[in-house]
Amino acid sequence: MRLALHRHPESEEAAVTGVAVEAVREHSGALRLRYEVSGGVGVLMPALRPGARTDELWRHTCFEAFVQAREGYYEFNCSPSTEWAAYRFSAYRKDMTPAELPAPFIEPAADGLHAVLDLSLLPGLDVQSPWRLGLSAILEDRTGAKSYWALAHAPGKPDFHSPHAFALELP
Repeated sequence: MRLALHRHPESEEAAVTGVAVEAVREHSGALRLRYEVSGGVGVLMPALRPGARTDELWRHTCFEAFVQAREGYYEFNCSPSTEWAAYRFSAYRKDMTPAELPAPFIEPAADGLHAVLDLSLLPGLDVQSPWRLGLSAILEDRTGAKSYWALAHAPGKPDFHSPHAFALELP
């Protein structure tokens, strides 16, 4: 399923004209994501690094997925550098802990990123039930200005953790 992300009105960067994401849920419990940025000539893509778990990836260009669990939710950050992060929250921005999962497959592209996350063994995430997702991107330009993109935005400042952002249900 290919979906358009929407730019948050408080975004600074103006070069990007659109962001689309294709989200596919596999029977194995994997989530396959392909983000494509349009008009992003000025987007600063982080340099390639070893694909290690790394915090604070959202400070630069980063592609994200949020997945609702029976209790709380998970956050996944994928950088074009191939670094990644995964967290579990018990409720809205509460009790953040590292989520234990295999390192994701991340393949950067000139216009975005392709990632595969194995979510099959995460507690509270039933591979037999529909998943509720929030998909988002933070894009930094060469001046350091950022734009914030998501399926849906809550009122106020950009907040991908908001229940409003969980706008996609994957069967």
